Amino acid sequence: MSARLLAALAATLAFLPTLPAQADTPELPDRIAAAWRTDHLSVDDRLKATIPAAELDRIRTAMRTAGLPVYVALVPQSPYIRKSGYDLPTLLHARIGQPGVYVVAVVYDTSWSNNAELFRPAGLRGRELSSVEADDKQDSDVVSDRPAPRIVRTIQQASTAYDGRPLPQVAAVDLDPPHSDSGMSVTDKEDRSAYIGLGVGALLGFALTLVIGLRRRRNRPSKRTKRQSTDGPPIEAWDVQLKADDKIKQAERALARLDKRGGKSTQQLDRRDDAYRRLDAARTLRADQPEDLLAAAGALVLARQAERVASGAALQPPCFFNPTHNPGTTTVDWEDEVEVPACQSCVSVIRRGRTPIGLRVWTKSGLLGHDRKQVPYWTLDPEDNPMVATGFGALSDDLPERIAAWKDEVR
Repeated sequence: MSARLLAALAATLAFLPTLPAQADTPELPDRIAAAWRTDHLSVDDRLKATIPAAELDRIRTAMRTAGLPVYVALVPQSPYIRKSGYDLPTLLHARIGQPGVYVVAVVYDTSWSNNAELFRPAGLRGRELSSVEADDKQDSDVVSDRPAPRIVRTIQQASTAYDGRPLPQVAAVDLDPPHSDSGMSVTDKEDRSAYIGLGVGALLGFALTLVIGLRRRRNRPSKRTKRQSTDGPPIEAWDVQLKADDKIKQAERALARLDKRGGKSTQQLDRRDDAYRRLDAARTLRADQPEDLLAAAGALVLARQAERVASGAALQPPCFFNPTHNPGTTTVDWEDEVEVPACQSCVSVIRRGRTPIGLRVWTKSGLLGHDRKQVPYWTLDPEDNPMVATGFGALSDDLPERIAAWKDEVR
């Protein structure tokens, strides 16, 4: 009986149509990670015919002499890049699992822009890559019309951050030719004067604040109490302030590169105006409220957005729960059926049925308001702060305008 049954099944299968095997196209991080397992320099198939071999040779030379593992991917602009490009180095590191610098170079029209992250071996600490980039005075002068110059410079910056080696000078062929101010328009000159005035005003304001603070300190009793020790700004505020200042410098350099381009299209001019609008708001927050955590986080978000817009990358909202995290690339349900953007870290917490810790700030509590405790920023009164009202721009993309109006109200 078993032999007859098998024969019947075989006869039946012979008349069934053969269906081709179907497999989902791997996502971009999976494709890059697969390519990196054989070659740490991955070039998208759509770009291979357009990139000269000499460019790739320069990148490989920089990778060999970096002193740390280097992973480089060259990709064209795509919907995936516009949505998740900021997280791509982190996603790739999760797939490779090795320390090193992960560089994703994206071409936008005729301009190249890098997104890089430095991952150290477990337990090893050192200087942040973003800090080296911010201090690099030649960074804004590196050309972006071909991939190698900016990738090579990013690798050099990563080496400096990794082991402290001196940052070399940029090769002359990779630098923009010097430009004079004679070609500046009247509007550009007025803008420059305004920025200089803003900087001078901020410096004078800082000096005045320092003098007042020193006088108050002299008038305080010499004995320190527990109350006085808790009245200072939260420790985490300093880290956010430093990151905001670094990102402002990077945004300024990205805009400087955009300003140097000749024959800018209408789209590029619009991007420049939008980037300056966000950068001006970030500068305002840092100048007017240098010690405030909410202001520092808002400045970090706006400067990060200004840099992306000036570089031709798509604008991304911040993570609603903690705007100092990576941008909010995924939308999740929140209270009162409201959807908010969140980073991958906060999304994973929410999917476990928990609420992310989020950005927490000090607030007064107790019967007389003498006690202090940390609370999530979104529990504060939105009428008192535009960062709270907009979720740092996660709920509505009008934070620069609200900051300008808020500044006028304070005055």
